[in-house]
Amino acid sequence: MPHSDLTSQTEARNHASAATRSTWVSVLVNIILASAQIVLGLFAHSQALIADGIHSLSDLVADGVVLFAGHHSKKDADEDHPYGHQRFETAASLIIGLILLAVGIGMLWAAFNKLEEPETIQKVHIIALWVAGTALIAKELLFRYMLSVAKRVKSSMLIANAWHARSDAASSLVVSLGIMGNLLGYPILDPIAALLVGFMISKMGWRFSWDALHDLMDRAADDDEVQAIKQTLLSTPGVLGVHDLRTRKMGDMIVMDAHIEVAAQMTVEAGHDIAVEARKRVLQRHRVLNLMTHIDPSKRPDLDHQPVLKVSKNHH
Repeated sequence: MPHSDLTSQTEARNHASAATRSTWVSVLVNIILASAQIVLGLFAHSQALIADGIHSLSDLVADGVVLFAGHHSKKDADEDHPYGHQRFETAASLIIGLILLAVGIGMLWAAFNKLEEPETIQKVHIIALWVAGTALIAKELLFRYMLSVAKRVKSSMLIANAWHARSDAASSLVVSLGIMGNLLGYPILDPIAALLVGFMISKMGWRFSWDALHDLMDRAADDDEVQAIKQTLLSTPGVLGVHDLRTRKMGDMIVMDAHIEVAAQMTVEAGHDIAVEARKRVLQRHRVLNLMTHIDPSKRPDLDHQPVLKVSKNHH
């Protein structure tokens, strides 16, 4: 097996291991927070705190999706999936987004119903404020930890899950303010806080779902990354030009095609060796899962009589 392919598989396994560790930390934190928020929210008569607890429960579902996707995405390529299983992560991001969207809409509905009957709003107990404050600190710390891991392994799925935790921290801040307002004699602020939390979660769920859907429809890599890959190809000895470079996302990796121009008088074998070298460089330097190359004769007349370039045939 080529060394570049072994490197890609090793990185994929490290990626999955980091994803699993950070997700289990999230599971533990969310179990504790959801239990405390819902139980004490019922005791303290705080709709906002209960809504925040339901949000934490949705995190547990999202964490389960991440663990499932992480397990399957690290599988090697097989006959049915020749490019691997990286798109399990993209599908997980879509599911996480849909979960957030559904939870957010449910919160909006409950808050609107409460605001239609303001006389039913009760004054909350002071313990609700302590729980909301503790949840705020815990979720912000969880967000920072998960985002650092996600950036290190360059995982869009983990980034989505990390920002899910940040949405929790933001919602806990809003909940804390709503509870404070309720305690100060403005009981309507508690369901208003629940309403804002629902809106924030719905917005984030829509964004994650939309982005994941585009990736599943073979969205191209961003322009900066494409240009960097093109420069790597052009820097390969013997490559005189690159055109028709196409990319598509495969989870957090990239699958791409490129037409490489070589000297017109070059032999097929020499052109093939240059293509092999170009592919090896791209796979070593970029998040590219596979590169399919097509060799074209250069259309530059000034290069028609250049000597054939020799490239090492160390393919493995």
